[in-house]
Amino acid sequence: MTTTLPTDGPMRAAIDAAKQRVAALHAELPRWNLVAWTAGNVSERVPGVDGSDDVLVIKPSGVSYDELDAAAMVVCDLDGRLLEGDHSPSSDTAAHAYVYRHMPEVNGVVHTHSTYATAWAARGEEIPCVLTMMGDEFGGPIPVGPFAIIGDDSIGRGIVETLTGHRSTAVLMQNHGPFTIGKSAKAAVKTAVLLEEVAKTVHVSRQLGEPLPIDQKHIDSLYDRYQNVYGQKG
Repeated sequence: MTTTLPTDGPMRAAIDAAKQRVAALHAELPRWNLVAWTAGNVSERVPGVDGSDDVLVIKPSGVSYDELDAAAMVVCDLDGRLLEGDHSPSSDTAAHAYVYRHMPEVNGVVHTHSTYATAWAARGEEIPCVLTMMGDEFGGPIPVGPFAIIGDDSIGRGIVETLTGHRSTAVLMQNHGPFTIGKSAKAAVKTAVLLEEVAKTVHVSRQLGEPLPIDQKHIDSLYDRYQNVYGQKG
């Protein structure tokens, strides 16, 4: 396992660019009211170059969002060990690292304590797919992951076990809060924003009565269109 990061070359450039992106994406969490104080985190995988190992960039633990610039970001290996940075990594680093080790298609992980999604997690209840927006983005309900203690890779194991083979890119970790994954860190942040929106909307709907389910065939059609047709291609 590579433990020394390069001071120049393509891997160095990739790490520095990732630090810039991850710092900017952290600013999106308070902007969308997904976090309070220093809670929450965004990470991005940096693929290895020329035989070097993949690493991840993540925020430091307990540092104010106002202080999170590229220089404040820390770099860890995929076992969660600090390789570069002046601060201790986020307390969720082991969970992020576990996801990257076991889900090679994932390049971004986000954790928030957004109010409505976390309220569903506190109840240990999945969010049913009763909105076309959910069919589009998640391809079905938002599943619940097991209760796990912060500090080791238990949360990461729960995320991987819950989302493997599932179309959802979001999981509600019981009694904790939401984690989202994506092909990029930006995609995972987008998912965190949309997750909170649907969590809120379905909650409000249930105050008025029982939401109407969507047939699976329609969910499948919505998901296929959104994932393969919607937006600008190429």
